[in-house]
Amino acid sequence: MHTWIRLIAASAFALLGGVAHAQSWPDRPIRLISVFPPGGSVDQVARVLAQQLTKQLGQSVVVENIGGASGSIGTAAVAKAAPDGYTFGVVFDTHGTNPSLIPNLSYDTMTGLAHVTLIGTSPMALVASAKSKYANFADVNAEARSIKGVAIGSIGTGSLGHLAMIQAGKQDGWSWTHIPYRGGGPLMNDVVAGHTPLGIGTVFLVLPHVKAGTVRPIAVTGAKRHPSLPNTPTLAESGIRNFEALAYWGVIAPAKTPSAIIERMNSEVQKALKDPSVAERLEAQGMTITGQGPAAFSAFTAKEIERWRRIVKENGVTAGS
Repeated sequence: MHTWIRLIAASAFALLGGVAHAQSWPDRPIRLISVFPPGGSVDQVARVLAQQLTKQLGQSVVVENIGGASGSIGTAAVAKAAPDGYTFGVVFDTHGTNPSLIPNLSYDTMTGLAHVTLIGTSPMALVASAKSKYANFADVNAEARSIKGVAIGSIGTGSLGHLAMIQAGKQDGWSWTHIPYRGGGPLMNDVVAGHTPLGIGTVFLVLPHVKAGTVRPIAVTGAKRHPSLPNTPTLAESGIRNFEALAYWGVIAPAKTPSAIIERMNSEVQKALKDPSVAERLEAQGMTITGQGPAAFSAFTAKEIERWRRIVKENGVTAGS
């Protein structure tokens, strides 16, 4: 009996301690890890959020870029951090593909992390360097069906863009070579420079370069045309039938971060996403803001992991593909 009383007392003390900690949170700067390098969409989203959260929370929210291995190195850093509410991360669609592609991940995506907020989604866009010979999808398709084939860069092995091109290429009989990069910044630098003729990234990532005239939009991976690229056909319109693939961004935290802090951060992120200046900056670059909380984001992630596990297995995709 005394043992049970001690256990109940200890549990109550821990709960009260967690609530007290949450009430005083934050009382020092917060680290927000962007799991991809500077210049890409994850970095941009993280910085837009950090700026607004700093205003809302009254504490500095500092972005730290930890890229590599399709976002898994930065995600591992979040998983290993102290669950005290002072480390969060911004992840991308590779969050749902890495478990199927990277052997021996140092963390479990579903149990080693807390899912805070699903920020938003965006279709991908296949773009050609303005210095390349590709003017439209017909040009790309013709060459992709030839013996020579085409080279397409993505933000990394196992990224949604990579897997989307595998699916499209398999359906349309393409011959192509995948060129993996360490993030959207490096990818677009090479596409703009003409070192890589074709790239696939989110509308969020490529739109500034489309507006600058340094890349040409070839096709988008949404079910319908994107408002920011109204003259760009979907892959479905271009002959890749029944095709849709959406990228996404989300906020994560270490597992065992107090639930009160998770809920508070989710509330603050939701508030930030409703701020006109934030919403306009994200939507202007092609993102559809969803703002879903911990339960919905966790369920979404579980479905993404299962979906892409099937695609990876069916197509024999490996980390070196």
